[in-house]
Amino acid sequence: MRKVVIAGAGIGGLTTALMLHQRGIDAVIVEQASDVREVGVGINTLPHAIAELVELGLLERLDAVGLRTRELRYLTRTGQEIWRELRGLHAGHDHPQFSIHRGRLQKLLYDAVIERLGPEAVITGFSLGGFVQDEGAVTSHFLDARDGSGSMSLRSEVLICADGIHSVGRRRFYPKEGPPSWAGVVMWRGAVDWPVWEDGETMAIAGGLAGKLVLYPIAPAKDGKQLMNWVVNVRIADGSVTPPPRDSWSKRASLARVLPYAKRFSVPGIDIEALVRASGDIFEYPMADRDPLPRWTNGRVTLLGDAAHPMYPVGSNGAAQAILDARCLADQLAQAAHPREALYRYEQARLPKTAEIVRTNRIGGPERVIDEVEKRSPAGFDDINAVMSLAEREAIVRGYAKMAGFAAKLERKSLAS
Repeated sequence: MRKVVIAGAGIGGLTTALMLHQRGIDAVIVEQASDVREVGVGINTLPHAIAELVELGLLERLDAVGLRTRELRYLTRTGQEIWRELRGLHAGHDHPQFSIHRGRLQKLLYDAVIERLGPEAVITGFSLGGFVQDEGAVTSHFLDARDGSGSMSLRSEVLICADGIHSVGRRRFYPKEGPPSWAGVVMWRGAVDWPVWEDGETMAIAGGLAGKLVLYPIAPAKDGKQLMNWVVNVRIADGSVTPPPRDSWSKRASLARVLPYAKRFSVPGIDIEALVRASGDIFEYPMADRDPLPRWTNGRVTLLGDAAHPMYPVGSNGAAQAILDARCLADQLAQAAHPREALYRYEQARLPKTAEIVRTNRIGGPERVIDEVEKRSPAGFDDINAVMSLAEREAIVRGYAKMAGFAAKLERKSLAS
């Protein structure tokens, strides 16, 4: 009998396996995809989460495929600066922030799992179908994800459902929950090799929650170019009456669909239209989340990452919170006298914190400062301080960092004017 079975080989599931292995706990991951591929585009991973990956001995690998973020800027839709601040080591943290291709981060973690736990630690091509529990264990039933013709059952002391926003485990616990919440915002994402912008370590966010452009490099520069990630978020529907489009990393969108929205934004020093035109594949999916749950755990089964707390991609917190979940859960399983006690303590520690982030991200998180400025001065401004004082802006941005657990040690490391 296995100690732990993990459903899902995403960032949360893979990190959990590595954390458990480090503590001497046997684990196996079952992933519905036929293989672990480098899908998706860019994400940011915050210093408090990077600290956990450094503890796993992965810093050198992160530096090989990712980029240490130096600075963040918040702009209006037309490119006027509202706020700027240093990030990661530059802001006084003990660890860097990384801007990185999501698929490369996942592959990095997957390779570490195979090296340390062995190739038998990841089983692909099977999706979680359900589970049954008794006093001594949980038996997880998996179906062949290709055609459902085959099946497999694994018995373990604990089942961790790290199977994403459409989690089977979550649906078993809350069968009437329904589809994810959608406010009508669609996200289009792409990445392309592009001439280095600014210092090659800066990210920019232009526009508020209903219409936003996100821009940041996700790989080290080479020959004057680097892989530049971009995201365009636009509210195109009333989410209360219109169902969301299919949420998949593999859904492509046409240039003709995206370009009119992308041309609404301006960032000094970069041609957004040319950037989008130069991109190859453009991915489309809805910006969705789910309401915080009263419980994640039922007996020997618990939820982790997006299965537990899917959140709007605001404030660079999605992957970071999954990594923090993994650390907490691994610690509790290593320390508690009984698996049920471990899962209870994990839930008590992580559920309230992540629920607050989910709720705060719905109103813009730290980027709410952009919404507030654009609401007060929709035509732009000559002096940002006449629209919103530094103290007001700092309260929103710094308040979020403190709430989400990544406030810098240095009191004032901001570049804001």
